[in-house]
Amino acid sequence: MLLSAYIIDEARTVIKRKWPSRQRTFEDFLHSANFETIEADAITPGLFEIRDPMDYPILYLAMEGKADILVTGDKDFLDAKIERPSIMTPADFVARFS
Repeated sequence: MLLSAYIIDEARTVIKRKWPSRQRTFEDFLHSANFETIEADAITPGLFEIRDPMDYPILYLAMEGKADILVTGDKDFLDAKIERPSIMTPADFVARFS
């Protein structure tokens, strides 16, 4: 699993806004999960198109980290025209790998 400070901060913001009662669960997950941290010194623009420009760094970091799968509930990612990583919803990921 790959994570970046950008992705962790984005997740914290969304969880705080949508599911404030789950903030502790997310922090516990971060402390117990085995993940690799990836960062980029600079984000190269224009490599692909994505509907929400704020999502560009997330997909860029997944590509830079050579992720096989990006799991997200954000539907903006589903329209991205890229070969890799595969983009799956959490439900699709669980159905495929459990």
